[in-house]
Amino acid sequence: MFRAVIFGGTTEGRLLGEFCEREGISAVNCVATAEGAKVLPEGCRVLVGRLTSSQMEELFESEGCTLAVDATHPYALEVTKNIRSACERAGVRYVRLIRERGPVYGESAGSMEEMRQMLDLCEDRVLSTLGSKEAGELSKVRNAGERIWLRVLPGEEVRRHCEELGFDPEKIIQAKGPFTEKQNMEDLIKSGAGILLTKESGAAGGYPEKIRAAMAQGVRVIGLKGPQEEGMSLAQVQDLLAGQDK
Repeated sequence: MFRAVIFGGTTEGRLLGEFCEREGISAVNCVATAEGAKVLPEGCRVLVGRLTSSQMEELFESEGCTLAVDATHPYALEVTKNIRSACERAGVRYVRLIRERGPVYGESAGSMEEMRQMLDLCEDRVLSTLGSKEAGELSKVRNAGERIWLRVLPGEEVRRHCEELGFDPEKIIQAKGPFTEKQNMEDLIKSGAGILLTKESGAAGGYPEKIRAAMAQGVRVIGLKGPQEEGMSLAQVQDLLAGQDK
């Protein structure tokens, strides 16, 4: 059986942690924040903190790791790059867990630059649910300080980052998902947004609830396309961890 390190902080990471705990599979669950650790079941081995590629390699060695499961967010490209690099150097098998995605609604942008250009063509108020990492690009949108509301994770550092980019403190909503359709509607009404920005992140990322809320409010949706990836489904990774890989 594998000795695994699971890089999570996502719904899929939580489900894998629960699976390993239930099946008695040896695994270390790596999450970036304490919030990510809270959702894992009691008894799981959890390592909290952002690791460099070299630190990942050291972890593989200290744990006698034979498999690394990358269940990080599909848009966390730099983290995935670091995990791949560490696995290559350490000779550890790398598996990417692919998030299942459903139908896409509304308009799509292939990059933040394209999304910014789309926003510059109109004057509508905007509610962004893209998170604070994309706030820098959104700050370049015409009249961003007046038009754009941000929904980001709680935390003083996050708020300070957004304010330093020029966003109105009164237009920063700090909350942690998953969000219900009702909560999304409340934020759309509060912001008075005519446009909702979202990542096309599938059911696990709360995408359907955002879409239903936007449709109910008659709000235009612009989605940021996710990267095209190859990997395994959640069920396939579970089979692999249990030694049932076909």
